[in-house]
Amino acid sequence: MAPQDALTGWDENATAEAYEAFTRIHPMYNATSVDLAARAELADADVVVDLCGGAGATAHAILGMIPGRARVVSVDSAGAMQHVGRRTLSDPRLSWITAPAEQLAEHVPAGGVDAVVCNSAIWKTDITAVFAAVARVLRPGGRFVFNIGGGFAGVHHPDERIFRTGPSLNALILQIAARDHGYTPPPRTTDAAPKLPLKRVTAELAAAGLALLGTKVTSQHGTMAEKKAWLSIPVFARPADGGFTHAQRMEILDAAYALTTPDAVTVTSWLVVVAQRPLNTP
Repeated sequence: MAPQDALTGWDENATAEAYEAFTRIHPMYNATSVDLAARAELADADVVVDLCGGAGATAHAILGMIPGRARVVSVDSAGAMQHVGRRTLSDPRLSWITAPAEQLAEHVPAGGVDAVVCNSAIWKTDITAVFAAVARVLRPGGRFVFNIGGGFAGVHHPDERIFRTGPSLNALILQIAARDHGYTPPPRTTDAAPKLPLKRVTAELAAAGLALLGTKVTSQHGTMAEKKAWLSIPVFARPADGGFTHAQRMEILDAAYALTTPDAVTVTSWLVVVAQRPLNTP
């Protein structure tokens, strides 16, 4: 299997199947989905969009919180992910649209959505275009709830330091790749700016006409075993560069994992953002 990219590699059957299996076995995406859906305040919703919805982990959480009359629209550009979702998540209230997030407003009526939820994926979109599309489809008072990985947002929950007991699995992967495969990692830029800091997110929301209601840095606890399973998904396999095949990356991952304790606690930080289309907008 050829290496896949975390931006463009989602429309592949192997990735879709591996991702669905991961979400079925491990709590990572289900937990973040429940957190975001709860913040969207869906008790009286009629229409909710699961943006970049993939195989439906977040749609599943939303379906558990909306009234029986309501419906969920899952939007994602990867048909392979949606194919898996259609097979594993059957609910008449859920419909699927295969389209990029930036084209949301072309598929959903303007002002007809009570909430838009986006789990773990806003970083891979053109947020200027996406925020404008979200503002267009939300009803006045409708909520836009999403999260950004701590590395992309430049935030770290204190739990990261508290539970750190040794090198991360990612660091061990790079060490094994260099030691056993002649890999040379790219130079590290210590002063590199985060991709999506809160300052930029706030400015982009304001430009789109959306009001920031609140933010929170949250922590998600997992295990080294869960981290290994996540890094086995083709789009997340490491090293991301170096020309390795997926089989080679899995060999490196196995060697790195052997140096860890499977039940050691891992911590992932998230910047959670809640925005709203103001009530006084036309």
